[in-house]
Amino acid sequence: MDTPCWYALYTRARHEKKVDFLLKSKGIESYLPLQRVLRRWSDRKKWVEEPLFRCYVFVRVLPQDRLLALQTPGVVKMVCFGGEPAVIPHEQIEAVRRVLEETRNFEPCAYFTVGDRVEVMKGPLAGLEGILVRKKKGYRLVIVIDSIRQALSVEVDAGEVRRL
Repeated sequence: MDTPCWYALYTRARHEKKVDFLLKSKGIESYLPLQRVLRRWSDRKKWVEEPLFRCYVFVRVLPQDRLLALQTPGVVKMVCFGGEPAVIPHEQIEAVRRVLEETRNFEPCAYFTVGDRVEVMKGPLAGLEGILVRKKKGYRLVIVIDSIRQALSVEVDAGEVRRL
């Protein structure tokens, strides 16, 4: 029996929330990571929830059900490599969920291909793996979603990580 896999859908600009809603209304498991940001207008400021990764929504479907997700209004395509839909490891999706649930001290960052891969050994993010980078005075753990070349970084204590 096939097991459902995570895939990334590329959406039209500013259609992520709509696509996420439509996928869920079809009974498709979807995940849209959101971040709270303070937006300023000329007359006011307001906290709003925006997609962490613009133009991407993640879906967990059986391989034979990918077409149903692709037929959702607002979806442009499924992220593919070498002509095949790119499967996103469950661990990467869970790492993003945990960071968003456990801390507010994160920020989207550039995708890195160099640096040491590390694992957080203690604290609320224990068990997460990522790339350790230096930023200003501290350390940040970069969690990457390889398939869509997106990443987010979270501040970590260098004493809480080990090299893989």
